[in-house]
Amino acid sequence: MRRNAALFVLISLLSGFGSTALTLAARIWVLDLTGSVSLAGLTGLCLYAPTFASPWLGALVDRLPRRPLLIWGDVVLGLTLLSLLTVGSIAGVWLIFLVLLTRGAGYVVLDAGETAILPATLPTAALGEVNGWRASAQEGMKLIAPLAGAGLYAWRGPVPVVLMCATMPLLAAACYALLRIRPGPSTQPAPAGLPAPPALSGRSARAGWVVLLRSGSVRVPVLVAAVSIAMSGLTGAAVLARVVHGLHLPATHLGLLASAQGAGSIVGGLLVGRLLARLGPARVAALGAALFAAGCVAWCLPWWPALIAGSAVVGFGLPWTLIAGITAVQTRTPEYLLGRAGATANMVMFGPVALAIPIGSVSVRAGARLTLVVAAGLALAAALGGFAAGRRLETSTKRAPGANRTG
Repeated sequence: MRRNAALFVLISLLSGFGSTALTLAARIWVLDLTGSVSLAGLTGLCLYAPTFASPWLGALVDRLPRRPLLIWGDVVLGLTLLSLLTVGSIAGVWLIFLVLLTRGAGYVVLDAGETAILPATLPTAALGEVNGWRASAQEGMKLIAPLAGAGLYAWRGPVPVVLMCATMPLLAAACYALLRIRPGPSTQPAPAGLPAPPALSGRSARAGWVVLLRSGSVRVPVLVAAVSIAMSGLTGAAVLARVVHGLHLPATHLGLLASAQGAGSIVGGLLVGRLLARLGPARVAALGAALFAAGCVAWCLPWWPALIAGSAVVGFGLPWTLIAGITAVQTRTPEYLLGRAGATANMVMFGPVALAIPIGSVSVRAGARLTLVVAAGLALAAALGGFAAGRRLETSTKRAPGANRTG
């Protein structure tokens, strides 16, 4: 267990470092080549757009052997990144966008594959804790990877950044090869209301939706996470407005808020495993949403330390919603549906943020505080719904000991 857990944490470190460094460097690179801030901003869209194809990409995960898929997926991703070495002028900008789009699709597949393979490599009781460690590792990389990527780009240009980022998935592929996987399929049975294999074990991408719609123990934490993550996108422009217009501070102070949020995420990720064991995914997701709402309220206060504290609280609680959603999928979904269920859950959790970001940019014109209050209210509503649903799920489980209730 320790060996596999350490390998998954190392994979998260490698993935988080390479992804964050390349994302920032690509934005700067496109800006240098084109002089267009708008085009540079569109690089982020390439990462989110493939999320909407998650159900179909997840079906691919369920059709192929998972460890070879993860290994070769990372190898192909590394080789694809190396193609950026041919970009030397504005004529090659299209290749940067194509590679980023490919990388976005690749990470959808890799995330679904990792979600599906984790239950075969770790005890069920350890999944929440290891997911928390993985989240802490990824958030920790967000503290150093931007400096490394931007600094290396400024020092030597894009070539060493590309080489560094291409190395990360190749090292991750080696880590996947070292995993010890238990023989045989997962013993997790099909929940009530879900057809057993082979009824949904074929190519149907809708199977992931069936899990979310019919299994309350999966649906509730995933939806709470979706609301919270979407609200984090809605508040991005509002936080910037609070810093620049509300407190009349330089925009560079956003870096301090990002560091505070990252530090909070590291601590929160280390603690969430114990909470999942005690409270269950639905109530942990609800608690994370409530903390996010509290952070939004702190951002409204006319005091710089309050903004720092709000960022730390958001960083502490927001990952709990994501970890709870992922853990619910891993522990409450049959093995033959894990790829599709994991990919569909990722789409539900991360897809709305692509719409929330531009909405937040427009709504901030009506007032940054108003946007933050709306986000806090919606997150709090999701938290209250998650707490209530969590109690109902616990009650139904107690009434039928040993039964796999779905709510």
